[in-house]
Amino acid sequence: MISGIVTALLLVLFIGGWIWAWSPARRTEFDAAARLPLEEDRHQGNIGENRA
Repeated sequence: MISGIVTALLLVLFIGGWIWAWSPARRTEFDAAARLPLEEDRHQGNIGENRA
């Protein structure tokens, strides 16, 4: 009985997390995070410039 309750609770948490992640309000945040690796590091300049 306890394992059934735990399973149901985990299923509800999983579905809640899925709804949160796919909500339209999160789209801009996730799009910005997805672009981070592609943006140039503005503070240190281009790392490959100074290689001989």
